[in-house]
Amino acid sequence: MKIVAFGGSNSTHSINKHLATYAAGLFENAEVEVLDLNDFAMPLFSVDLEKEVGQHDLAKAFLAKLESADILVVSLAENNNNYSSAFKNLFDWSSRIIKDVFQKKPMLLLATSPGSRGGASVLEIGRNALPRYGADIKASFSLPAFNANFDLVQNKISNTELDKELRDLIKNCF
Repeated sequence: MKIVAFGGSNSTHSINKHLATYAAGLFENAEVEVLDLNDFAMPLFSVDLEKEVGQHDLAKAFLAKLESADILVVSLAENNNNYSSAFKNLFDWSSRIIKDVFQKKPMLLLATSPGSRGGASVLEIGRNALPRYGADIKASFSLPAFNANFDLVQNKISNTELDKELRDLIKNCF
């Protein structure tokens, strides 16, 4: 079983990438590939630019990575109650190639933030919107107050109740 995981941020210190990496590692007997959105940085999407350059090769490469997965683990970063611009731009370029960007793959959808809501707004947006683009969301999980509930040294959720909740979701839904 192959898992492709990524955080929906281009920050080099992305807390969502940490969460996605940790969650992907909880799946038993899985090969995990963690993507960095910086490897898929493209100019801001516009139909005018698309007419000029066509389908962007980096969007094609991203779609090929998703196609190679059996399961997707995606942790959305929240910027101003919405997707990060890096994720949205990659999503926009990719959706112009195939509408079902997530290719009907089973998905664990996550979000975290430094605040107590844990990316709740973007998680709700993702739960509502991504299935229209081929995401088969099997479970979702929000980690509130990342800095208080995640140990960066051990790269794991430090809050035992929240850690158990995530582990149970993975065990029961996948």
